[in-house]
Amino acid sequence: MSVYWRPIPEEGGALPLAGGWLRFSRLERLERGGVPARILPAEAAPPEVLSALTALRAPVMGVGLDRPSVMGIVNATPDSFSDGGSYDGIAHGRELIAQGADLLDIGGESTRPGADEVDVAEEIARVVPVIAALRERPISVDTRKAQVARAALAAGAGLINDVSGFDFDPALAALAAESGAPVCLMHAQGVPATMQDDPRYEDVLLDVYDALAARIARAEAAGIARARIVVDPGIGFGKTLDHNLAILNRISLFHGLGCGILLGVSRKRFIGEIAAQPAPRERMPGTLAVTLASVGQGVQMHRVHDVAAAVQGLALWRAVTERTGR
Repeated sequence: MSVYWRPIPEEGGALPLAGGWLRFSRLERLERGGVPARILPAEAAPPEVLSALTALRAPVMGVGLDRPSVMGIVNATPDSFSDGGSYDGIAHGRELIAQGADLLDIGGESTRPGADEVDVAEEIARVVPVIAALRERPISVDTRKAQVARAALAAGAGLINDVSGFDFDPALAALAAESGAPVCLMHAQGVPATMQDDPRYEDVLLDVYDALAARIARAEAAGIARARIVVDPGIGFGKTLDHNLAILNRISLFHGLGCGILLGVSRKRFIGEIAAQPAPRERMPGTLAVTLASVGQGVQMHRVHDVAAAVQGLALWRAVTERTGR
């Protein structure tokens, strides 16, 4: 039976968490089958586990993962759940750069619940001009398709962010290997059109962990080094409110995969459900609360709509925790 080890960040810990800003001395030992979780000293874990948990993650397009970073969302789509494509992508991208985004994530196909697939040519036409105009900042292309990724890389993108984790287009892994670009592999149960139709898991935290481990193994088999892989647990992608909270509560578990972690919770439905806020644009305070909670578990990269709020929140979090010597 598989054993899972979750680092517990704490002040004065002996070991660096993913080579970053937090430390830990204890681990939560998790198993399937109703076995109670146990809190143990770090030395109880196998050496390979501690190596994966402590090693510094490689930078992504020059953005270091030894500190929290902000990825600004630029939706070149007419049907985003959050903004409905109500702005000019180039102008908005420049605004996010001015607000302090470390990198931008540009997508031309909505992946909101219920969204339909976009034709390859249309998706390319949406993203390429925006990428070409904003390449002064590191750029991620949010796509599931190899042809779109190839055009985006040629236009200046440097990271492939695939919400399907290479499940949608088998050719995308080969393209990533060939290009040498880093990748973000996200977990999703199902496709956007149907993913919220009664999603179920045996144990959502461990199921998502295992699914991401399998995606990493597949990427490595395709020729993509683990150092070039970032993982995303896919909050809201084939998950209920309770599923999302179970993952966020123990998100430090995913450091055991030996990769950087990207988190996308910005303006999502579960925030609206908890805060009784139906309008996505009014969910910034809840987004920031979840972001800072995950920073406290060592999550490195945060994909957000409200860049200025995230940058300000992280600056204050850093000032307070550095002053207390955390």
